[in-house]
Amino acid sequence: MTTDPCAGGSAARTAGEAMVRAPKTCGVGTTTGQARAFFADDHVHALLVVDGVRLVAVVERDDLAGPDQQPVEELGRLEGRTVPPSEPVQVVAARLRAEGRRRTAVVDDTGRLLGLLCFKRSGRGFCTDADVAARAADRDLLPA
Repeated sequence: MTTDPCAGGSAARTAGEAMVRAPKTCGVGTTTGQARAFFADDHVHALLVVDGVRLVAVVERDDLAGPDQQPVEELGRLEGRTVPPSEPVQVVAARLRAEGRRRTAVVDDTGRLLGLLCFKRSGRGFCTDADVAARAADRDLLPA
């Protein structure tokens, strides 16, 4: 049996199996200025704006054209930036590569955010919850 190179070394075959389950999110009250600060971290490629558990917008760096006090959800969109958990990772990977993107939100049919499917920087596999936790731990060890 071979492993799927888009599955981060596991046998994951769907977006729901390969996604990061606890992505960073922000609420609908987040401003464009706050979003700009969020994107100061070069590991951040998408800002997931939620109203409770429902995803209302996916904002990318290029979307941030408004004034600092503008609600950031007005600048993002869902179309083309979400997939269902049942979507095969090979299909998602091909679409992301074609669009030059590395992230897409995973949502159920009611719009509830389930996770984030994100290509590793190397383009070889998807990020895992363990990858995200290790990166956070490394940042915590850096001198201030």
